[in-house]
Amino acid sequence: MKSLSPSNNLCVFLLHFFIITVYFASLSFSLKIGETCSSSGSSSSCDSGLTCQTCAANGNTRPRCTRIQPLSPTSKVKGLPFNKYSWLTTHNSFALKGVKSETGSSIIAPTNQEDTITNQLKNGVRGLMLDMYDFNGDIWLCHSFGGQCFNATAFQPAINVLKEIQAFLEANPSEIITIFIEDYVVSPQGLTKVFNASGLRQYWFPVSKMPKNGEDWPTVDDMVKQNQRLVVFTSKSAKEASEGIAYEWRYIVENRCEWR
Repeated sequence: MKSLSPSNNLCVFLLHFFIITVYFASLSFSLKIGETCSSSGSSSSCDSGLTCQTCAANGNTRPRCTRIQPLSPTSKVKGLPFNKYSWLTTHNSFALKGVKSETGSSIIAPTNQEDTITNQLKNGVRGLMLDMYDFNGDIWLCHSFGGQCFNATAFQPAINVLKEIQAFLEANPSEIITIFIEDYVVSPQGLTKVFNASGLRQYWFPVSKMPKNGEDWPTVDDMVKQNQRLVVFTSKSAKEASEGIAYEWRYIVENRCEWR
């Protein structure tokens, strides 16, 4: 029976030592949140729970280790009224970067998002700001100007996004979503028709239950139990009486923001 020579034993020991050293070094040198990383979309160089992303919106074009899954506020404190929680909301939620209009035109309008509505919801977004217009005989999501939608500012029919929201609510029976509509729709019952067609009416939180004088809303648990898990606001006051969609400034406040 052959045995290893002392020199061979030393080589094996050094090899094992090298492998162990490299292994622990790889663990200790995982990049932390905010640190620059090697390539966008790769999580291999970032610490657990982080991904390598860029954020063009804030001028950060270098990939950095980022956490994209926020904590649900109800995971910290349970049993509070709906208005006592802070819900992550996206502006121009539909204005997706790098897509063409469903009219076939290139989009010249500014974009705000790098994730689809479905992915935003999966990543913890619970408030969506949607600009709705009459366009091509339907209700469309447009990032436009002058109260009119054009081929180059039209992203997609609103029904598409509303159906994404419906699918999420159906698959996640304890979640609540709020929609803020920047409303340019003038067709009679235009919003009512598109919401009915989307299947979202079954989740509708009625205007009659909304507190008007600063009182607390129902608790999240109560809203879930009643399956009234969709809160919708419009920017047009007349729609509250004509279509039963809450006029936002009767129920919400907004902090003042000034650009200098």
